Amino acid sequence: MIRCILVDDEPLALVQLQKYVDRVPFLHCVKACSCATEAMEVLSAEEVDVMFVDINMPDVNGLQLVRSLINPPLVVFTTAYSEYAIDGFKLDAIDYLLKPFSFEQFVKAANKVNEIYTLRRKASQGYSEDGSISDDCLFVKSDYRMLRIPVSSIRYIESMSEYVRIYVEGHNRPIVSLMSMKKIEDFLPSHMFMRVHRSYLVNLNKIVEVSRMRIVYDGDVYVPIGDMYKDKFFEYIDKHFVGKNS
Repeated sequence: MIRCILVDDEPLALVQLQKYVDRVPFLHCVKACSCATEAMEVLSAEEVDVMFVDINMPDVNGLQLVRSLINPPLVVFTTAYSEYAIDGFKLDAIDYLLKPFSFEQFVKAANKVNEIYTLRRKASQGYSEDGSISDDCLFVKSDYRMLRIPVSSIRYIESMSEYVRIYVEGHNRPIVSLMSMKKIEDFLPSHMFMRVHRSYLVNLNKIVEVSRMRIVYDGDVYVPIGDMYKDKFFEYIDKHFVGKNS
């Protein structure tokens, strides 16, 4: 079951959206929210897989809401204004529903969500698209070449605006590829990789030393741990720490 929240400041639109969700067997509505503030409270307290969110809302609009989230769920934007479509897709939205939309149009968007959600679940569990055990690799385009990178060989990834630098064992220089950090983060298994900084994603299995809010690699090579990410990271460290007093 895919857990979703609905966000819309128009009561009638929110009711209609709730009815649509209730008719889709693989969707479960966690909460219908009338504003972005209420949605942020739900997102901080509940596990949410997808958010159906209106763009044109007072105070904090849907675009601002999604941008404010460190690890946003899948997003489907709903709005009466088509000019927001480009901005919506820049935020990696799964779909964009222009009001008023029919149940059939909603189902198409929901099916896209279901497909991507299923693929991500399989990837995080080590399975490929056809259900077989995956070979744990990814392909990226770099300098007009398609490079195969074993996932287990990745040490950490650095974001540079529209590009990422992938630091791989056995490579003297990082592999640079045109893609967003979110895209590669969504592809990689969540049990192995963790965002520790706005600009850094690390392979937890490659951590050798943690010192003074930094993950230290060779010599003076290190990755900073950001304030917004430190709680989750040190929770992971704490779970694997054996130096506690009994």
